[in-house]
Amino acid sequence: MNTLLGIDIGGTKCAAVVARESAGGAPEILAKKSFPTIAGDPKATIAKIIESARGALNEAGVPASEIAAVGVSCGGPLDSARGVVMSPPNLRGWDGIHITEILSKEFGAPAFLQNDANACALAEWLYGAGKGARNMAFMTFGTGLGAGLVLDGKLYSGTNDNAGEVGHIRLENYGPVGYAKSGSFEGFCSGSGIAQLGKTAAAELLQRGESCAFCKSFGELSSITAKSVADAANAGDKTALEVYARSARHLGAGISILVDILNPEKIVIGSIFARAENLLRSEMQKVIDREALRGAANVCQVVPAKLGESIGDIAAVSVASNGLLEK
Repeated sequence: MNTLLGIDIGGTKCAAVVARESAGGAPEILAKKSFPTIAGDPKATIAKIIESARGALNEAGVPASEIAAVGVSCGGPLDSARGVVMSPPNLRGWDGIHITEILSKEFGAPAFLQNDANACALAEWLYGAGKGARNMAFMTFGTGLGAGLVLDGKLYSGTNDNAGEVGHIRLENYGPVGYAKSGSFEGFCSGSGIAQLGKTAAAELLQRGESCAFCKSFGELSSITAKSVADAANAGDKTALEVYARSARHLGAGISILVDILNPEKIVIGSIFARAENLLRSEMQKVIDREALRGAANVCQVVPAKLGESIGDIAAVSVASNGLLEK
């Protein structure tokens, strides 16, 4: 079985993961080292990534010579074909960084790069809820909303790595802002979007002199999160339940578009959907039943992601594994 090195590069933290492929299941994580991203200094961050990777290899008792491939998961924009990170908004100073070339030379193994949504899609496709599907979409539904697409048994990145940016689709003329667009799919179906919906609903109650279960005063509006609204909804609060119902209806509308265009076998949704399916499933499904083409909807399962909190680690490793498969 191949030994793989996964590198997860984020705006707040980075991680290096050493894993070994297993027969039929998710890779076995042998060791992991993480550290806070050094803001505005890609050179120092890359040096720390290499140091952490070597530390993880030592902890796992694996010599660098045994690495079959390196996989890098990073927020876009990027050029996956050339292995270049191209000025992600959450990575100041990362302008045209040839990350795969650097890591390939350092560890003597081929290195591959994908954006974080594509990396998570690979993880769920290879090892999680999408395993066995030939056509699948993975949706992040976390802080923001992005998608990774597997079409005809292969990751689809588009002409210049912009495929899957479903969060940018405008679902309403007005609504919470996501992806720099009011009323966008991300605006309604993301952690930040649900928080915006919650703030609006709470402000309406408070202005009428009524109480709000997840916000006691105007001074607390800024502290509302998707989780605090979910907690209130799970406790039976009607306002919080309606916030999630509103998000769910737009989730159903967005999914219906994907079902009609892509005709996938599975749509796998992570993060908030996986944690709050009980608050989202019913209203989402009503809209899909009404809006999506019947034939396409009948063959598509909408399921929560399976890999849970480990998906970030497995995603980076999956980029390495998939890179070897397509090499």
